[in-house]
Amino acid sequence: MTDKNEFDVADLRREYIKGGLRRHDLTANPLDLFERWLKQACEARLADPTAMCVATVDEQGQPFQRIVLLKHYDDQGLVFYTNLGSRKAQQLAKNPRISLLFPWHMLDRQVAFLGQAERLSVLEVMKYFSSRPKDSQIGAWVSQQSTRISTRGILESKFLELKQKFQQGEIPVPSFWGGFRVKFHSVEFWQGGEHRLHDRFLYQRVENDWKIDRLAP
Repeated sequence: MTDKNEFDVADLRREYIKGGLRRHDLTANPLDLFERWLKQACEARLADPTAMCVATVDEQGQPFQRIVLLKHYDDQGLVFYTNLGSRKAQQLAKNPRISLLFPWHMLDRQVAFLGQAERLSVLEVMKYFSSRPKDSQIGAWVSQQSTRISTRGILESKFLELKQKFQQGEIPVPSFWGGFRVKFHSVEFWQGGEHRLHDRFLYQRVENDWKIDRLAP
């Protein structure tokens, strides 16, 4: 470890001065505010504005997190795709509760969704898979996600082998590949504020409406 006098993470700090979030800025539906913030993240040219931290829990209650790209959203939920043999997919099969977090650090913003994940239909999966670049389609065939491998060379060799195999014609959707729709019931918007007086608003679904509360930072 480095000497404390040389590098102390407790000394790393900055002020959040990009603006606040007030109740008059809010929308009746949280997805409308999310869309506005997502567009602003794109306009600000953030790296991977659709990247979200996906949190799941195993049978022992151990949380796991990983970054996944959002591929679609509407009032029905937020959609991402993955290998169905992956750790997250196996955990969701046993416990569909899930959390999604969008960390837009350069804008001093975060958005957190809570909800339950459900498998996408075969038709939805096929439609999205066919829209992917061909190399990405082959990549889905190559990786048995979350399984142990001895070297990267195994992946590269398999990729070249399948690229040759699928050189002509369409690439079929792997049976072990699919997606999830997160049907959310809670959304929290966080905007950094000066002196650590951050603005936080929590949307919670109550029947067919949304209840909005301001939370202390």
